[in-house]
Amino acid sequence: KNSVFAFIRMAKDPNDCLVIAANFTPVPREEYRVGVPRAAFYREILNTDAGIYGGGNVGNDGGVSSEPVKSHGRADSIVLTLPPLSMVILKPE
Repeated sequence: KNSVFAFIRMAKDPNDCLVIAANFTPVPREEYRVGVPRAAFYREILNTDAGIYGGGNVGNDGGVSSEPVKSHGRADSIVLTLPPLSMVILKPE
């Protein structure tokens, strides 16, 4: 409905994962909640809207902390700013 695709890429170590969210619309998605596998600070390790890629630098100021709010079948979640026509990748610390 929002033209957003989000998923979790798990590794063999259950504490190691990536959260990926892509916004396929030309408008930013503010306060977009995504369920995450565990409580942590999620560092933004890639933002395809970053200025170094010619983008507008819309993002999450380097990362976001999870909240104990249920979403997508998970006990914890993060609230993201999704840049237009871009993808962000976050990794828990």
